[in-house]
Amino acid sequence: MSRQVFCRKYQAEMEGLDFAPFPGAKGQEYFDNVSKQAWGEWLKHQTTLINEKRLNVFEAEAKKFLEEQREKFFSNDASLEKAEGLKPEA
Repeated sequence: MSRQVFCRKYQAEMEGLDFAPFPGAKGQEYFDNVSKQAWGEWLKHQTTLINEKRLNVFEAEAKKFLEEQREKFFSNDASLEKAEGLKPEA
Protein backbone atom coordinates (compact mmCIF):
# COMPACT_ATOMS: atom_id res chain seq x y z
CA MET A 1 0.00 0.00 0.00
CA SER A 2 1.27 3.45 -0.85
CA ARG A 3 1.95 6.08 1.78
CA GLN A 4 -0.96 8.47 2.32
CA VAL A 5 -0.74 12.15 3.26
CA PHE A 6 -3.26 14.90 3.77
CA CYS A 7 -2.43 17.05 0.74
CA ARG A 8 -2.39 20.75 1.52
CA LYS A 9 -3.25 21.64 -2.09
CA TYR A 10 -6.26 19.35 -2.48
CA GLN A 11 -7.27 19.15 1.19
CA ALA A 12 -7.72 15.39 0.92
CA GLU A 13 -5.97 12.13 1.78
CA MET A 14 -3.91 11.20 -1.27
CA GLU A 15 -0.88 9.15 -2.24
CA GLY A 16 2.28 10.73 -0.82
CA LEU A 17 5.68 11.28 -2.36
CA ASP A 18 8.16 8.38 -2.32
CA PHE A 19 10.91 10.60 -0.88
CA ALA A 20 11.53 14.22 0.12
CA PRO A 21 11.94 16.34 -3.04
CA PHE A 22 15.01 18.08 -1.61
CA PRO A 23 17.00 18.04 1.65
CA GLY A 24 16.18 20.03 4.76
CA ALA A 25 13.09 21.13 6.62
CA LYS A 26 11.25 22.41 3.54
CA GLY A 27 11.78 19.13 1.69
CA GLN A 28 10.45 17.24 4.73
CA GLU A 29 7.43 19.57 4.90
CA TYR A 30 6.54 18.78 1.28
CA PHE A 31 7.12 15.07 1.89
CA ASP A 32 4.70 15.18 4.82
CA ASN A 33 2.03 17.47 3.33
CA VAL A 34 2.01 17.29 -0.48
CA SER A 35 0.59 14.50 -2.62
CA LYS A 36 2.44 12.84 -5.45
CA GLN A 37 -0.19 14.23 -7.86
CA ALA A 38 0.21 17.82 -6.61
CA TRP A 39 4.02 17.59 -6.77
CA GLY A 40 3.86 16.34 -10.37
CA GLU A 41 1.55 19.21 -11.28
CA TRP A 42 3.94 21.67 -9.64
CA LEU A 43 6.90 20.31 -11.61
CA LYS A 44 4.95 20.77 -14.85
CA HIS A 45 3.95 24.32 -13.87
CA GLN A 46 7.50 25.14 -12.76
CA THR A 47 8.90 23.94 -16.10
CA THR A 48 6.38 26.12 -17.92
CA LEU A 49 7.36 29.16 -15.83
CA ILE A 50 11.07 28.54 -16.42
CA ASN A 51 10.59 28.21 -20.17
CA GLU A 52 8.04 30.97 -20.73
CA LYS A 53 9.79 33.50 -18.52
CA ARG A 54 13.26 32.37 -19.62
CA LEU A 55 14.47 31.99 -16.06
CA ASN A 56 18.05 31.09 -15.26
CA VAL A 57 17.57 28.69 -12.34
CA PHE A 58 21.15 29.31 -11.19
CA GLU A 59 20.38 32.97 -10.38
CA ALA A 60 19.27 33.80 -6.84
CA GLU A 61 16.43 36.00 -8.08
CA ALA A 62 14.97 33.19 -10.22
CA LYS A 63 15.27 30.71 -7.33
CA LYS A 64 13.46 33.11 -5.00
CA PHE A 65 10.71 33.66 -7.58
CA LEU A 66 10.20 29.90 -8.02
CA GLU A 67 10.16 29.33 -4.24
CA GLU A 68 7.46 32.00 -3.87
CA GLN A 69 5.47 30.51 -6.74
CA ARG A 70 5.78 27.00 -5.27
CA GLU A 71 4.30 28.17 -1.98
CA LYS A 72 1.47 29.95 -3.81
CA PHE A 73 0.82 26.84 -5.91
CA PHE A 74 0.44 24.52 -2.92
CA SER A 75 -1.61 27.11 -1.02
CA ASN A 76 -3.97 27.67 -3.96
CA ASP A 77 -3.10 31.37 -3.91
CA ALA A 78 -4.94 33.30 -6.62
CA SER A 79 -1.86 35.47 -7.27
CA LEU A 80 0.05 32.47 -8.68
CA GLU A 81 1.90 33.49 -11.85
CA LYS A 82 0.67 32.03 -15.10
CA ALA A 83 2.91 31.89 -18.13
CA GLU A 84 1.81 34.40 -20.77
CA GLY A 85 1.78 31.88 -23.60
CA LEU A 86 0.03 29.17 -21.62
CA LYS A 87 -3.24 28.03 -23.14
CA PRO A 88 -5.68 26.03 -21.01
CA GLU A 89 -5.95 22.38 -21.97
CA ALA A 90 -9.21 21.53 -23.67
